Amino acid sequence: MLSATTIIATMLYAALGIVIFIVSFVLVDRLTPGELWREIIERKNMAVALLAGAVAIGISNIIAAAVHG
Repeated sequence: MLSATTIIATMLYAALGIVIFIVSFVLVDRLTPGELWREIIERKNMAVALLAGAVAIGISNIIAAAVHG
């Protein structure tokens, strides 16, 4: 059975990971030339969408490895 401390720690790590992911993705969005969301949504640029997805997966893997240890 899981203790309350374990559940709280898990929730805290999950929240921290989500916050770090959002900040990292916004930082990548700011550092890339142009506007990613406008390119993806308005202009339907598949290459930019694939780039954004690859960046999201890469950031997620790094965060997961850092949290897992």
